[in-house]
Amino acid sequence: MIKNISIIISSSNHPINPIVEEWVRLQKSEVDIEIVRNPKDLTGGDILFLISCSEIVSSEILTKYKNSLVIHASDLPKGRGFSPHIWDIINGRDTLFVSLIEASKKVDTGDIWKKLERPIPKYFLYEDILNVINKAHIELMDFTLAHFDTVSPKPQLKEVKATYHSKRTPEDSRLDVHKTINEQFNLLRVCDKNRFPAFFVIHGKKYKVIVENYED
Repeated sequence: MIKNISIIISSSNHPINPIVEEWVRLQKSEVDIEIVRNPKDLTGGDILFLISCSEIVSSEILTKYKNSLVIHASDLPKGRGFSPHIWDIINGRDTLFVSLIEASKKVDTGDIWKKLERPIPKYFLYEDILNVINKAHIELMDFTLAHFDTVSPKPQLKEVKATYHSKRTPEDSRLDVHKTINEQFNLLRVCDKNRFPAFFVIHGKKYKVIVENYED
């Protein structure tokens, strides 16, 4: 029986926070759940979920838990690293994977508990995409609680070449004024208007671009 769960989300501004906080509220009262920002504050228990952790969690901390699990939005071993679903959509993918894996010393290389595949229509904007990813996170957390004692993790396929994504910066949201909207729509629709808004520079001035659904 699961009694203690820790969840680490490094930033209090990360958009996953509200849906995880709601998930915590819906759990049975006998399950003790904590959300922490810093790995140093992890207390140990049955399950550790690493949802969006920007720091390396030491082996010493991981061993405080029966299982330490990472939720990563890519078709591992493809898409290791940072913001994989953002890079995938920019590169033209119309389906996304979200993987539940065991935390490992080498980032994003752990055995796989479960993968979910979700379609992403070409017209989905940032909030729509985020909603799909968030729901997949919750589904995988529910799966963990339901199959904690019976799951059979599988190693990542060695015959599939691993790929890696770099950390996104504000500069990655820059639009090219010489390209069309159509050419850059995938970039426009994955930019977080609050944290990493799309922008362009022309005549020495910088302008922010926000794309929203607009129905007559």
